[in-house]
Formats: sequence, C-alpha cells, structure tokens
Amino acid sequence: MNILSSSGEEGVCVEMTMVCLSDFEEYAKQHLSKATWDYYEAGADDCCTRDDNLQAYKRIRLRPRILRDVSLNDTRTSVLGTEISFPVGIAPTAFHCLAWHEGEQATARATEAVNTCYIASTYSTCSVEEIAAAAPNGYRWFQLYLYRDRKLSEQIVRRVEALGYKALVLTVDVPYTGKRRNDIRNQFKLPPHLMVKNFEGMFQEQTSTQEEYGIPANTLDPSISWKDVCWLQSLSRLPIIIKGILTKEDAELAVEHGVQGIIVSNHGGRQLDGVPATIDCLPEIVDAVQGRVEVYMDGGIRTGNDVLKAVALGAKCVFIGRPAVWGLAYKGEEGVREILQILHDEFRLSMALSGCRNVAEINRNLIQFSRL
Repeated sequence: MNILSSSGEEGVCVEMTMVCLSDFEEYAKQHLSKATWDYYEAGADDCCTRDDNLQAYKRIRLRPRILRDVSLNDTRTSVLGTEISFPVGIAPTAFHCLAWHEGEQATARATEAVNTCYIASTYSTCSVEEIAAAAPNGYRWFQLYLYRDRKLSEQIVRRVEALGYKALVLTVDVPYTGKRRNDIRNQFKLPPHLMVKNFEGMFQEQTSTQEEYGIPANTLDPSISWKDVCWLQSLSRLPIIIKGILTKEDAELAVEHGVQGIIVSNHGGRQLDGVPATIDCLPEIVDAVQGRVEVYMDGGIRTGNDVLKAVALGAKCVFIGRPAVWGLAYKGEEGVREILQILHDEFRLSMALSGCRNVAEINRNLIQFSRL
C-alpha cells in the first residue's frame, strides 16, 4: 500500500504508506478532476448532514472489557442468511468509471475476493451483465429506483433476477434529486464516452431533452409510495430491502409491508440537508423493528472503530460509499481491496481491544454517548 509522492526536491520521490482511509481520500482528491471530485464529495445544500455523518462517530465512546482472552477472534457475520467475512459491504454509488476505467467491474471483483456484499447501483457505468460476468461468484444485491415509466424498472428487475443478484435495494429518499451546489456550478455531466449503462439504448427518442446525472430529467417518479413495495413484491421473488429510512415510524411501516431489510441511510447527505446522522438514527430503528427484519446502515464509516460502534448499536452490516471510490481512484480493484482490508484489520483490532471475540459479543453495553 505505497504511492510515490514528490518530496519537494526536483526529481526526488519518497514512498508514502497508505495507512488509513483518509490517505486514499487525499490521493483521490489530488488525482481526480475537480468536477469528478466535487461530484463524489457533494452533499446537499450546506452539507451539514454529510459532515455530521462523520462527526457523529466522534460523539460515541467505547466501554471496553478486559481480560477476556482475545487471542482468537472471528469477524464473520451473515446478511440475509449468507456468510460474509466481516460486517462491511459496498454501498450503491454511481459512475465508478469516472474514478477507474474498469469501473464497477473492478469493484465487483474486489468484493468477491474479500467475500463481502456489493450493492450495484442503477446508475452504474457498467451494466448489470458486465458486473455479474466480472465476478461470477460474488455476492451481489441491486439498488433500484422507480421511474415514471414502470417498464424501465420492471425490465431491470427481471434482468438482475435472471443474473443471480440476491436482493433488491429500493432507494426511497429520492422523489427528487437534492440540490448539490457544486454539481450545478460545474454543470456536471458524464463525459461522452460514458453512460448509465443499464439504460443503453432506452432513451434514444429523448436525446434532445435535458439530462440529470446521465438520464433524461424528470425520469424518477415522485409519486412513489408504499403501494410500490407491494408492486415490486408481485414482480419478483427477491428479498426487498428499503434504503433511506431514518425514523421509527417508517421502519414500522416497512416491517408491516413485508420487507426483509432496512438500510438506515440519508444518501450520504446528498438529499435532504439537516437530517440526523445515520448512526444517530440507528438505535430507534433497531428498537422499532425488534429483530423482525435485518437493519443495515451507511454514511460516515471511515474506520474499524466506526464499524464496531455501528454493530454495537444494532447494525447487522454497514456499507461504504465514497471510500470505495477513493480506492478505485488509487488503484482500481486492488485499491478497493486495500480499503476493505484496512477496515477489516481495524475492525478486528477494535473488537479485540474491546474484549469481543466474535461479532455476536458486540452489543450496546460497549457504547457510551459523549456529553460534549
């Protein structure tokens, strides 16, 4: 995990060791174009929620137990009955080819190698078929938006089911796209050689219309409601996970509508600004569902300590978004693997130093909320 960086003297380079995820972030910031970096880093409006996703972890303290014999510890867990190597997966993030030429195919291979879950995005720059072919033995879910033209959503659901994707992750917090100021200032568009590959050839009659993140504007359906969950259930036998829940009221409704999982998510702070950090929403949602469905979380995970805190507060698994892109920008598949390996090693160490020998021993007794 080394990169070359100028030491300040002409012609002299020194090795820099990639120790933590912020090292990859700094690398990506320096090497991606400004418009691409701004797109990945964007939060909505004042970016309060984006920033609080990170700061919230600093308000949580750990209460370690000692003398517990942690000479052996086991980071494995399961999601929807499938074992993964540790409770961290890759969240659905768009346009991986902006960061690395192989894009989502590299991400899929990395998660297959590490044996964890990859949620492929609707807004991928590789198709669902290309992703599946790149990592045929990988464990994949598919993140889905619902469009005004339901046939678009229906077609892609049938494609991913036939390809062996194991769940549908319905994103519910985007009836409209949040206001991301830098994207507006940069007039962000995909470069001509890239596209939202899952919809290749589907919008040919609308080429003159205004685009929004690679597809015609006003394609997303703002009328989406709970009845659409029932529609999806009639369409597919795949488990349905709702992504974007932040309240106990909606968590209870999700359970009532027969979903198999909830991802506590504020879309990385990219939608409604001013909502709580996801780690702060997690406990009330875990308490509301009472084990009836699995609860996952994304937003702000940067260290193994963060993973430990989220699992202690009831997350079955957490998902990382921006860090995966930083790994891609650094070294493609190898970079994503290194990001995941660092988190895995940090999580194992945090477990051991907290007195936990396996994931089942991680619980709320480990947590103390700071009064600062």
